[in-house]
Amino acid sequence: MKIPALPFTVTDWSKIEPTRHPGVTGEALWRTFTVGDLRVRMVEYSAGYLADHWCDRGHVLYVLEGELVSELKDGRKFTLSAGMSYQVSDFGDAAHRSFTATGVKLFIVD
Repeated sequence: MKIPALPFTVTDWSKIEPTRHPGVTGEALWRTFTVGDLRVRMVEYSAGYLADHWCDRGHVLYVLEGELVSELKDGRKFTLSAGMSYQVSDFGDAAHRSFTATGVKLFIVD
């Protein structure tokens, strides 16, 4: 990931209107700041959320609240709770998708 030319920028996440993204079950609320190819998001998954796709995009994902299961297409599963993160590059491993039984709040840079 390369951060494009960008002046010092402060983001008040409470002032960014969320967009809704349905999953196979549940929904995701994204608050997004985008510049060039860089996307920074505050994301909330509802209880029971399961992503509707397998993702090959690279991310740095940090769990702020709750618990997330990140499932890789090859069958591996990783459970992350508040204070944990994962990092993966574009096409850096098997595609992944997210699930949460309880709901989760995330900070994601990709």
